[in-house]
Amino acid sequence: MPRLHAPIAIFVATTMVAALAGPGPAAAQPAPGGGQDAPAAGERPERPAATADPKPYDRVITKDAVTDTGVFTVHRLKDKVYYEIPAAALGREFLWVTQIAKTTLGAGYGGQAAGNTVVKWERHGNRVLLRRVSYEVVANPSEPIAKAVEAANFNPIVMAFNVEAFGPGDAPVIDVTRLFTTEVPELSVRTRIRARGFDAARAFVERAVSFPTNIEVEAIHTYTVPPESAPATQGPPAPSSPFQAPAPRPGSYSVLMHFSMVALPEKPMMPRLFDERVGYFSVRQMDYGHDEHRAPERRYITRWRLEKKDPSAAISEPVTPITYYIDAATPTWLVPYIKRGVEQWQVAFEAAGFSKAIVAKDAPVNDPEWSAEDARYSVIRWLPSTIENASGPHIHDPRTGEILESDIQMYHNIMNLQRSWYFTQVAPLDPRAQSLPFPDDLMGQLVEYVVAHEVGHTLGFQHNMKASSTYPVEKLRDPEWLKTMGHTPTLMDYSRFNYVAQPEDRIDPKLLIPGIGPYDKWATKWGYAPIAGAKSADEEKKTLDAWAREQDEKPYLRFSTADSRGSDPGELTEAVGDADAVQATTLGIKNLERVAALLLPATTAPGENWDDLAELHARTVGQWATELNHVVSVVGGLQSQQKHGGQAGVRFAPIPAARQAAAVKFLNERAFATPAFLLNPEILRRVEPTGSLDRVRAAQVRVLNNLLSTTRVARMVELGAIDGAAAYQPATFLGDVRKGLWAELAGASVKIDPYRRNLQRAWLDLASSRITPAADEARALFRGELKTLDVELRLALPRAGDAATRRHLDDARAQIAQALDPSRPAPATPAARTGFPGIDEAPDVPQACWPIWP
Repeated sequence: MPRLHAPIAIFVATTMVAALAGPGPAAAQPAPGGGQDAPAAGERPERPAATADPKPYDRVITKDAVTDTGVFTVHRLKDKVYYEIPAAALGREFLWVTQIAKTTLGAGYGGQAAGNTVVKWERHGNRVLLRRVSYEVVANPSEPIAKAVEAANFNPIVMAFNVEAFGPGDAPVIDVTRLFTTEVPELSVRTRIRARGFDAARAFVERAVSFPTNIEVEAIHTYTVPPESAPATQGPPAPSSPFQAPAPRPGSYSVLMHFSMVALPEKPMMPRLFDERVGYFSVRQMDYGHDEHRAPERRYITRWRLEKKDPSAAISEPVTPITYYIDAATPTWLVPYIKRGVEQWQVAFEAAGFSKAIVAKDAPVNDPEWSAEDARYSVIRWLPSTIENASGPHIHDPRTGEILESDIQMYHNIMNLQRSWYFTQVAPLDPRAQSLPFPDDLMGQLVEYVVAHEVGHTLGFQHNMKASSTYPVEKLRDPEWLKTMGHTPTLMDYSRFNYVAQPEDRIDPKLLIPGIGPYDKWATKWGYAPIAGAKSADEEKKTLDAWAREQDEKPYLRFSTADSRGSDPGELTEAVGDADAVQATTLGIKNLERVAALLLPATTAPGENWDDLAELHARTVGQWATELNHVVSVVGGLQSQQKHGGQAGVRFAPIPAARQAAAVKFLNERAFATPAFLLNPEILRRVEPTGSLDRVRAAQVRVLNNLLSTTRVARMVELGAIDGAAAYQPATFLGDVRKGLWAELAGASVKIDPYRRNLQRAWLDLASSRITPAADEARALFRGELKTLDVELRLALPRAGDAATRRHLDDARAQIAQALDPSRPAPATPAARTGFPGIDEAPDVPQACWPIWP
């Protein structure tokens, strides 16, 4: 991801289909090999002049032509490709799907989707126009407003062609070669592979075949990257995002492009209206054909067309099952697990009234009629990439939301990510994970889980981060509960592995990995079950509303709340048991302490280096920060439930102040204390000579920045204004954080270790930054915090227990002075007294003029 999602943090399963992108802005560059680059982005290749009259058919399509019949008749004459378009196909709408089939190393990935759009072919006299069609604005053709909608939604012309001849039935014959051998902005992948130029002299049509409902064309496109446009790099270039091609080196990049043109269904599927309470992707249309007093947005969910073979049966096989083919390039040992990942969803479709609704098959081998890039086939592709991710996009009919095809991309190093997460989260609960490498059965199950998640996206499902917060934490340690309900109601959540469970709970390791849950079954029923008697989307609405209201009695059926804007701590990514983040994180950190003890034995192998130890230690620190950030979200948070009219109560309810204060107390004790279990010298001295200070600081600052974010403080200011004394007031909150971070100042002898000094400096930097350009409540609040701390520092200086602490406190005062008044010089460091060797002391300070510990 509409995935893909930071990597997913397991995987971003992005499922929104990307719009076709035109080439990026660039001047034409001289092309190696004698060719001339295409015009810059947005410019069209010069079209041939219109011919006066078409030629006789046999003078254009000669006896030397190789002909293939199908939805159009396709003719090949040497390097030229002709389409003979039946009169009945003119004006029919097709889905044009572009993919990268093969590529030069460093220019994207083979199997990568490049976009899709709806097109149609129209005849205008002796010319044929290829037009792009939009369904963003629609109206019933019988309504008067339809004329205005048509005028506002004029279909652009992608390319115009001369009619070279007319075939039987007055079918125009056109030369379409330049559609595939020049750079057409709507079809270009220049920006995808981050190239600068296109060399038409090195572009060729390789294959063009016609089938009853589609045409498949493959063409070689050669792009160029001049030396001045590419960064100088040593070694393999690293991608700048999970799905972006690496920065290309100077030179030429040849790409085998695959273009599918598939006829949209002549009888559109009856759409199903979208509902915010259920997590489906959707298509949006501004439908002016409805009699309403404002422009109405109609949204339909994206889903496959499933029809029962036996409409009278409670459960029936579908007329056409959803079929996924497993790419022949997939490692053989993983194929059974990938198939199981697909077919896990069969139980969910049974809840919708379908048996064997979704199946997995091996891709045909040595079948010239079958291609993984053919838009009629859904394929799970295995890509040779170091990207730690996977994605599950789908292609749908923009008129109705009907999903037509999907290609899931599995990047090879998703296995490394799964290994790292499983180890850092649940290695103490699964003996198979306590040494590296993982056995094949465990890695296979982890890949199966990724596939099942991505398949969910291709079935139309969004992520549902709400799900994991709807189970009580104690249930996540109950083996019987986990057998039937899992540790999260859906595998569409980012609730990876059950790190809340403890070794003494004796959980079957198979239950640590999410599977199809109650939400998945319910949501599949909601989106796919036929509704008897309904003849239109509007006639289904009453039944769908009744099904959605089941969430009131069964919280585990709930979906993420619209417009929550990150305010609900129950909608977190990478969370297990976020119904009570403090309790869940307490248990999670117990497991992390056990993980830390497993690091060295798990990664020690004769003759091997310490790369695995370094990686897993860093990821353990990252997991620690991630779990602590779940507690942060309680502060200033609101619990939410998506509700529609007729459902009692509000959508957003503030979390009680006492619970927020308890979360801050927990963070002071666990997040901002030095994590000794992560600082084992036996590990650190094998990984690097130095760096532990920076690593721990980075993790703690990640938590601190989140806790003191401007959006959180602003939200607390508003909650305090609305709820008054019942709210956790922002001044109280900031004071609680300050007292925890600087707790050493209250001691009889003030000694602060280097890790805490590091964190305190980070707090000073953050607080100082909040008072400069801001013109809101935050500026006054943080200014007050700095002034209060300055008094506390002056009082603590005489009690400094060592020279490092004394200088740290004095430096902190200097930074505060500069922050509060940048024009004022920082206070001078007082001379040291004698009598206490090795300890610098401060002079007497006046009594504070305001409370030190408010």
